[in-house]
Amino acid sequence: MGIADPRWPLGDPNPAPSRAGAWGARAGAQRWRRIQIEPNVPYDGRFTFVRLRYTVRWRSGWEFDYPAMERNFMKITSELTTLRPHVDESNIHTLDDPELLKYPIAYLSEPGGWNMSEQEVAGLRAYLAKGGFLWVDDFMRDDWINFEREMRRVLPDARFVKLDNTHTIFDTFFKVKDIDAIVHPMSRIRPSYYGIYEDNDPTKRLMVMANFDNDIPEYWEWSGEGLFPFDASNEAYKLGINYVLYGLTH
Repeated sequence: MGIADPRWPLGDPNPAPSRAGAWGARAGAQRWRRIQIEPNVPYDGRFTFVRLRYTVRWRSGWEFDYPAMERNFMKITSELTTLRPHVDESNIHTLDDPELLKYPIAYLSEPGGWNMSEQEVAGLRAYLAKGGFLWVDDFMRDDWINFEREMRRVLPDARFVKLDNTHTIFDTFFKVKDIDAIVHPMSRIRPSYYGIYEDNDPTKRLMVMANFDNDIPEYWEWSGEGLFPFDASNEAYKLGINYVLYGLTH
């Protein structure tokens, strides 16, 4: 999602100038602001949201929506499930950080600019082999080319399988009845969901979950601001909670 992309609220293609101006200014400030990275939480057995930091080839991307989206998401997760995650803290790790292996789920944002070192390739391969669950979001169009190229460095024989409503991940905690209806919050493109199975075997666990042509965390980041419809934000939260509980139980 480039800086010049339109940033209008879903369902409001012609927003009032004051609202559009406020949205554009806030979005622009977010894209250009200096990110204040908070210290990681020492491992204590509680669920911690982990975001992956990666080398940028031609533009930034890994830090988009930080930290509001994970704070909001963990607060909702805490309120709606029996999981008691860290709500006011989250972690950022590189793929070659040994500490990453302590955390079962890792989130990767905007892989269109993702570029791993050989050490990071080995780290992600080890993470997935040891039971880690990689969740990729906030990418669209030509971003797929780079994402697939980097993933094939990790898993050369991996098959990307398109998933539909019948997959268990969409019914792990909440029943998400229409996954295609959770459209990209700005472009309104209908998403596609792709997974990589362990050993390319559909009877085994999903190791990688990719939300292509979508930006679910955008709904979370702005869920308290009234910029997107209430129902759409709710469905986005349901999807994320399903991913977390799937990753913890498979």
